[in-house]
Amino acid sequence: MIRSKIENTNRPIVDLTGPDGNAFALLGMARRWARDLQLDYNSICDEAMAGDYEHLLSVMDKNFGDYVIFER
Repeated sequence: MIRSKIENTNRPIVDLTGPDGNAFALLGMARRWARDLQLDYNSICDEAMAGDYEHLLSVMDKNFGDYVIFER
């Protein structure tokens, strides 16, 4: 889920406007989350890197949006 900074939740929040919004930082988080959720990181990474930054965000949201909140 990508949202504006307003509501409070119990899920981890990633601020895309800060250093955690860097594509390489996001891929590092994806590696850890994929391991935790028993997902195939390599296929997620390949799909995320197949486009621009917005595509990477959509792949991250598709795979981890129920686990974490991405804020802009």
